[in-house]
Amino acid sequence: MAVNHIRARTLASVKSSFFPDEPTKPVVKTAIPGPKSKELLTKLDQYQDTRTAFFVADFANSKGNYITDADGNVLLDVFAQIASIPVGYNNPAFLSLSQNQAFQTALANRAALGVNPNVDWVDSLEKAFMAVAPKGMTNVFTVMCGSCANENAFKTAFMYKAAQRRGQRDFNPEELNSCMRNQAPGSPDDMSILSFTQAFHGRLFGSLTATASKAIHKVDIPAFDWPKAPFPQLKYPLNENVEYNKQVEKESLDQVEDLIVNAKKPVAAVIVEPVQSEGGDNHASPEYFRKLQAICQKNDVLFIVDEVQTGVGATGTFWAHEAWNLPSSPDMVTFSKKFQAAGFYLSPKLRPSHPYRLYNTWMGDPVRAMQAAAIVNEIKDKNLLDNVKDVGQYLQDNLAKMQSTTPIKNVRGQGTFIAFDLPDGAKRDKFLVDMRQRGVNIGGSGDRTVRLRPMLTFQRHHADILLDTMKDTFAATA
Repeated sequence: MAVNHIRARTLASVKSSFFPDEPTKPVVKTAIPGPKSKELLTKLDQYQDTRTAFFVADFANSKGNYITDADGNVLLDVFAQIASIPVGYNNPAFLSLSQNQAFQTALANRAALGVNPNVDWVDSLEKAFMAVAPKGMTNVFTVMCGSCANENAFKTAFMYKAAQRRGQRDFNPEELNSCMRNQAPGSPDDMSILSFTQAFHGRLFGSLTATASKAIHKVDIPAFDWPKAPFPQLKYPLNENVEYNKQVEKESLDQVEDLIVNAKKPVAAVIVEPVQSEGGDNHASPEYFRKLQAICQKNDVLFIVDEVQTGVGATGTFWAHEAWNLPSSPDMVTFSKKFQAAGFYLSPKLRPSHPYRLYNTWMGDPVRAMQAAAIVNEIKDKNLLDNVKDVGQYLQDNLAKMQSTTPIKNVRGQGTFIAFDLPDGAKRDKFLVDMRQRGVNIGGSGDRTVRLRPMLTFQRHHADILLDTMKDTFAATA
């Protein structure tokens, strides 16, 4: 159905096939944030910085693709807790977990999984993480967050490369003693992780060093001396800029290889996002990533794919890197967000030779693993990947048409993992605020990008509401 036809029907008559009892349209009662949200934020600000908060959510009354705030406003949510809600608010499959005895036991007795894994932990791993493991990946290490996943992937790369240097021998006394003083050879100062400009890999020390999306994330924080390669900045539409985009991808790959070959500190691993999310939704072609992997393999460098934001279905495949058709699996794939759990897949060759080298107290969470299994079941049972492909194409087609009548440019995406640009950051920020006032919760990235991060249950009638609200917003500011 064309966007300009949706006024001819009654939106209230449209029901979600995934959430029959979800709202049928946004309901805006107050400015957003409203008085109750402001009151609660003022109280919270006594204890925590609230300057990043859009409004205060009422999750008990949120449903499906709609989030309710403290003032009773109901917003269509295409930001989804920064891309981390996969199958809708208060999904019955999640709520029913609370009645499960195993879930209750795990909630009441959180396991230190490294020393006392619970009796059903293997079952949880198999039903959640291994059921959808990237092709060729047979090991998984679970942690607490996306930053933790990337940090531990970096550690794994360094341990693997150091073992290679030693010829796989055990540690000698000099190495064991010097590492306790943070000195070489036990604490090597001549290894690095190569990442890309505009990348985002987290906010801990190693992951923050690899990050380059916003200066405010990094300023004042000590960083390692690690290289960054330029990520290709494609021109849109893609079909009109084929030769240019091939050239910028080639230039990026040439610089990656040059940085590896001539590195001051040998590169242990390259980490890359399938789509640079926080950095402005920057894409590259499947061929680019295949060649990037080939460069890593040629130079004996590990290849890490950061699927923290792109993983678990939003691009139309369970893992975004599936679309690359790699000749062999990555060495590591990190995940979090939509999986409601975090960790990374790894090749068995990367398992450390000694215990306690990849380790922390909890090593993940049985409760979150059970939720992850429920997510996998929902995606399979409801064919949500097909839904994402269908709605994603529908959205991209309609957004592309809007480029001729609105300020949006450079529409791009995979599945419903979609973005477009506005003329500048100020106009983008005003657009985000105006959209919330009209009942659509939406987010930005980069310096002028609007990013769409709807749930996997987002359908065409939700897309129609989004598109109509965008048109109204642009018309009001024309």
